[in-house]
Amino acid sequence: MGAHPHASVPQTGSASFGGLPAEPGIGEEIFALAAEIYPICRSITGDGVRETLAHLARHIGLTVHEVPTGTRVFDWTIPREWVIRDAYIKNAAGERVLDFRVSNLHVLNYSAPVCARLPLAELKQHIFTLPDQPDLVPYRTSYYAERWGFCMAHNRLADLPDGLYEIVIDAGFRDGSLTYGEYLHRGETDEEFLLSAHICHPSLANDNCSGLALLAHLAKRLAGLRTRYSYRFLFAPGTIGAIAWLARNEHLVPRIRHGLVVSCVGDAGGPTYKKSRRGDAAIDRIMTHVLRHASPAPNILDFFPYGYDERQYCSPGFDLPVGLFQRSQFATFPEYHTSADNLDFIRPEHLAASYRMLATALDIVESDALLRNTMPRCEPQLGRRGLYAAIGGDSAGPQASMALLWVLNLADGRHSLLDIAERANLPFLIVREAAQRLQEKGLLVPVDACAAGEARPL
Repeated sequence: MGAHPHASVPQTGSASFGGLPAEPGIGEEIFALAAEIYPICRSITGDGVRETLAHLARHIGLTVHEVPTGTRVFDWTIPREWVIRDAYIKNAAGERVLDFRVSNLHVLNYSAPVCARLPLAELKQHIFTLPDQPDLVPYRTSYYAERWGFCMAHNRLADLPDGLYEIVIDAGFRDGSLTYGEYLHRGETDEEFLLSAHICHPSLANDNCSGLALLAHLAKRLAGLRTRYSYRFLFAPGTIGAIAWLARNEHLVPRIRHGLVVSCVGDAGGPTYKKSRRGDAAIDRIMTHVLRHASPAPNILDFFPYGYDERQYCSPGFDLPVGLFQRSQFATFPEYHTSADNLDFIRPEHLAASYRMLATALDIVESDALLRNTMPRCEPQLGRRGLYAAIGGDSAGPQASMALLWVLNLADGRHSLLDIAERANLPFLIVREAAQRLQEKGLLVPVDACAAGEARPL
């Protein structure tokens, strides 16, 4: 379940995320950081990743790790660093008809260098377009097969006249390292919640400037809170970065109790949650609960072995309880992996809503507990204890009243607060607040306090 049987329900001073009022301006702050890192040309290796981590490090105390080229990480080998300085296609008049300086999507990511003059017919064999989206530039990569290429709008390519074109991709490869960043917020225990975002995509705002910026601000918020769990934030290149982290940190893997991969969290779609390989992990229950109370039509998916780095964490040798949180599901929205995934596609209000959903999930992880009703024979009289009066006239009064009754009925030492919230079909935070009120009045005690005959304060 994820509940801690010996825990009281935390109050202010312990971790509290979704239970607090929405942070003013949090969406704007996340958007500003996403906009800051949007122009950077990133790949699976190289200085673009380092520059992006430097931006994130202004908000949190990142530790940057370098894994040398040629290092074996399970069945993979850390590749060389990609270095790109410029790229263009020039027509006979010497005009740039395609320019890397205008958009880093114009170059096949991880492209080999080239310098040549080619006829248009031959050049076209090295240009990627989207005929069904003729005004957009696609994002394409060639990480593990050396080739050169460009990406451009299909309509722009169709407008090019026959003739010779000068082509330059001023790029290269060097022995160096793969770079990833890590931030650990230490809690009261060594049990960990892993939050992971891929950092390899270039100028794609939703995928994944949004995820990087959101997690950086969530980590920044955590820094001022006392928590039960430790929280590990990982900013690593997709696939090879997660594989490298797992290969270098197998001793830490047994500590991971919950995990989320976060991407595409800035658009208006979804929300979407893809379950872990286990399908019934605590994080699967928690995220399903959160999304169902955040949206009238959330997209809850069973695990499948394709997508982002959840498939590495959920590989059978690890089988970690790690799911994927997104707004629109990857590869289902027309802007995906195109130049339309720009800063106009993501909005502060959607980033703020995604932040609140993640914050609520962390609240549940921190607050879930097993409690016992101290007066289980019939209902205690709530009115004379001021419990009904305290919520009279409140617009949430009926829901809060039902939460009191549900908690009293199911707080038998076997049902956690999340169990109660699911059974009652009420948001966890309302159930938690009801439990806090009841415990303050001596009507609930933690299960360990029952044995000792005393209740601990909230």
